[in-house]
Amino acid sequence: MNTHVEYRVSVGFVGQVLQYIGLAPLVPLLAALYYGESILPFVVTSAVMLAVGLLFERVLGREGELGRREAFLLVSLAWLAVPLAGTVPYLVAGTGTVASPVNALFESMSGFTTTGATVLGRISVERHGHAMLLWRQLTQWLGGMGILVLMVAILPQISVGGAQVINQEAPGLSFEKLTPRIRETARVLWGIYAGFTLLAALVYAVLGAVGVAPTMDLYNAVAHALTTLPTGGFSPEPRSAEAFVPAIQWAMMPFMLLAGTNFALFWHVFRGNPRHLTDNAEFRAYLLAVLGVGAVLSAVLYLGVGIAEAPTNVDPIAGNVENALRQGLFQTVAIITTTGYASMDLNTWDASAQTILLFAYFLGGSAGSAAGSIKIVRWVIAKRATDRSLFVAAHPDAIRPVRLNDDVVEEETIMEVLVFVVLFLGLFALGTVLLYLDSHRTPELTLSGLEAMSAAIATLGNVGPGYGPVGPMDSFLPFSDAAKLFMVFLMWIGRLEVLSVLVLFTPSFWTR
Repeated sequence: MNTHVEYRVSVGFVGQVLQYIGLAPLVPLLAALYYGESILPFVVTSAVMLAVGLLFERVLGREGELGRREAFLLVSLAWLAVPLAGTVPYLVAGTGTVASPVNALFESMSGFTTTGATVLGRISVERHGHAMLLWRQLTQWLGGMGILVLMVAILPQISVGGAQVINQEAPGLSFEKLTPRIRETARVLWGIYAGFTLLAALVYAVLGAVGVAPTMDLYNAVAHALTTLPTGGFSPEPRSAEAFVPAIQWAMMPFMLLAGTNFALFWHVFRGNPRHLTDNAEFRAYLLAVLGVGAVLSAVLYLGVGIAEAPTNVDPIAGNVENALRQGLFQTVAIITTTGYASMDLNTWDASAQTILLFAYFLGGSAGSAAGSIKIVRWVIAKRATDRSLFVAAHPDAIRPVRLNDDVVEEETIMEVLVFVVLFLGLFALGTVLLYLDSHRTPELTLSGLEAMSAAIATLGNVGPGYGPVGPMDSFLPFSDAAKLFMVFLMWIGRLEVLSVLVLFTPSFWTR
């Protein structure tokens, strides 16, 4: 069968991506020098990325322009190649639970896809030095705004087909071109993203410096800023945000909300048009979802109904307005934005509170944000399409288009939304069943139905923590290697929004 995809063009561009990402290990390398730790893992990683990148570009690749199908292939291959290369520091260091290839791949894929699921338990986290944990944080920051959006911003060769590349990588329905040149748009988005990251690090560091949060030193401030804005959730602290005082948890919430908002809207705000943000239907629905779920959870926690056992590391919640409100809102924001931080152990909640929060796993943040899962805009369109169908059923002669922000949503877009939701929920159901069955053949792990559901949506939706053995204070380590590799697949396909990967497995993709 003859292929009509210039796959060598895609491979060549993947090689260029690897060469530029090969500069990233220099950041933890500098940290290793400062803290007196080994620089070998990062020297080797840079060398491997450079060598493999040159091999892909010069030997296996070929020059050419990116068509639509080549863009699909480039995005999928790049999001496999970079996490694979990202395992090298863990393997070279040979420390802790990430010393095995499968665990290293799980951790690296979770990092770059900003999932935040981890195979590092509390003891394993403490065994790693500052530099290695900084690499772990950095992988999430690189993946948050998009590896290929960054490449479009700095590589003139890839910017020729940049719009098609970004459309396949960027979360949501379509990529909004903010400037006449796609390369400038990519730079604007990365500039906003980097600016918010610096602001978060500054706020965290100041709170630590003035004595409000004594454990929030400069290292922790930078490390947590690197995983707040990409909605990643990795933390150098084994107990996540619970390790810090309430002031830090309150400070994290607005930055998580920013990270879950369409970054293109901030461009309009900074240009003096704040109504572009406040009038946006998806943004209003996003805030309504956060406030609605947060209010219900806070009320349940305040009444003491949702607590199965008294938490040992936090103040009493039942009857405590501030604590109940903070815990309910923090966990709601962390899950809806798919950041995955935890201000307390979710395993101390009963099934009612966990089920309410499980609903939030499927919402996701805004299109064009760093958040994962289904995305609020798809739920808005699905609801309005349902309303339209009910209206037309009662008024068969009526013509009633679906609108979003005063624009008519094309029927093709509505169909794509419905197909995506069906595929996403189908993969979630399949993942739940497979992980549940696999856990019952693994001696160290037996999941309940709710726990299996949380593990499936946590990885497919790039959320991070689940319930039970995969709770925020635990890890995914007990799963079998086969289950971990399956969850690596879920993280990969979830980050690329399902269709960009599944299309590669259709015969029509490779032929006319």
